[in-house]
Amino acid sequence: MNQKKVQRLMKLFGLSSQIRRKHKYSSYQGEVGKKADNLIQRQFEAANPMEKCYTDVTEFAIPNSTHKLYLSPVLDGFNSEIIAYNLSTSPNLEQVKSMLDQSFTEEHYENTILHSDQGWQYQHQY
Repeated sequence: MNQKKVQRLMKLFGLSSQIRRKHKYSSYQGEVGKKADNLIQRQFEAANPMEKCYTDVTEFAIPNSTHKLYLSPVLDGFNSEIIAYNLSTSPNLEQVKSMLDQSFTEEHYENTILHSDQGWQYQHQY
């Protein structure tokens, strides 16, 4: 029996199906802080190491489990190398702080652009 036949029969008997969609991870929790200007302007390549770095939090579902893991890496725009990362069971501010401490020394603070999606984790002052 093909899909069209099933559709016709369901319509005939007044039946409808409900599609359950997977819940997608969203870090949005409303306006947290001031958003920074977009200094990158889609020019992702960097001429020097540690000139432009990129970060985000990514959710991974663990197969055969209800648990999830959250990865927060820092990628160097010069050679696409992952400078540092943090893996956590919840997407929280401590995860991002730990990842930033691993990634940058004080000499990088003035010469590096850190680009993110500006989710709530990245809008806090640190």
